[in-house]
Amino acid sequence: AIEGGAYPEYELALQIFTEQQAQEFTFDVLDSTKIVPEELVPLRPVGKLVLNRNPDNFFAETEQVAFATHHIIPGIDFSNDPLLQGRNHSYLDTQLSRLGGPNFHELPINASVAQVHNNQRDGIHRQAIPRGRVAYEPNSLGGGCPFQAGAMGFRSFPEPIRDDKLRGKPEKFADHYTQATLFFNSQSVPEKNHIVEAFRFELTKVQTPAIRARMVAGLMNVDRDLASKVARGLGIDLPEPLPRVLAKPARPEVTSSPALSLLARPGDGSIRTRRIALLVADGVNAAALQSVYDALSEQGAVVNYVGHRLGSVKSESGAAIEVEVTMETAPAVVFDALVLPSGKTAISTLAGSGQAMEFVKLQYRHCKPILALAGASALLEGAGISPRLPDGSADPGLLVGDGQNDSTVADAFVKAIARHRHFERQMDPPAI
Repeated sequence: AIEGGAYPEYELALQIFTEQQAQEFTFDVLDSTKIVPEELVPLRPVGKLVLNRNPDNFFAETEQVAFATHHIIPGIDFSNDPLLQGRNHSYLDTQLSRLGGPNFHELPINASVAQVHNNQRDGIHRQAIPRGRVAYEPNSLGGGCPFQAGAMGFRSFPEPIRDDKLRGKPEKFADHYTQATLFFNSQSVPEKNHIVEAFRFELTKVQTPAIRARMVAGLMNVDRDLASKVARGLGIDLPEPLPRVLAKPARPEVTSSPALSLLARPGDGSIRTRRIALLVADGVNAAALQSVYDALSEQGAVVNYVGHRLGSVKSESGAAIEVEVTMETAPAVVFDALVLPSGKTAISTLAGSGQAMEFVKLQYRHCKPILALAGASALLEGAGISPRLPDGSADPGLLVGDGQNDSTVADAFVKAIARHRHFERQMDPPAI
């Protein structure tokens, strides 16, 4: 994407509130397992991070980058968040061992953009080469240089403390379930189903039945329906809820926050950088495939011809089509959508390939859009895929061309890709 000029962008936003507001929240803002709902404190966009180039040298940049929570600028200071306090130590400790010692902040990838001038010299792994005989002030040997500039360095925030300073956790930290309930209630139906399936998958691998039951008992404090569905998948009775550490937590200000759902920000309708697989085999209709290839590429999608092996396949007209990746090295899960080719010989070859049919099934099972060109609906039928959803309505993510409506179908396919996934197709257990 970056090489193609489709630069990923991340918008940075802040939530700003006073200490008085923080004290009035029903949760503790210093608890890193809690969030501040946007309904309480709206987001304030302040900037944008744009990834506009790839690393020039993977080792010198990616491998040697040293993130450090304790590297801050004037105007920012550390809160009493216990996780942050721990990371202030552990990040430094990690970088000292990972990069072989101190002064890792002077490596080119970690160095500040503005040059730092101070009296710190020598030491292990220094990258700078200071000049002059002295590193202190006042001095006469260096003609008075270096000397303290007018602007001072970092100053800690003068935090007023009214109570006794203790090492411990406030009572609100013990409310382990209220925001878990908030998160679950804020999800769409497909997202809730995914959470159920994830718990069921992980707990199925737990060998001790008592632990499985205990985890479901914890889920009872989050949402009874969630716990019930997980318990059903594990084949156990619904247990009593686990005792709460905080018996009567405060009533939350927000019980559902749409912003917590991934579907709350569906994007701009573009298909730029989406990876599209065009299955090919000997005997494909090159003209029809090229038309779809061009239409998708014009929209910014990354389109790949996918076949059984590298090299080229011969189209019906005898023209060669270069296979870019194979089904073995680029499985269905790495693509966002699939195009099935027209051409009797190609369709027959793909229909007889277990690898190709599994590729088609996985695309369908993961609710991704599929476009079948003229005659390729036979591949869908061979995979057991119905053009209808479980409720009997037409599947909007499954499009079939007849050779006459290619442009119309291509436009509909672009819109289907922009939706990304078509979760209305999902069944538990999967039908395909």
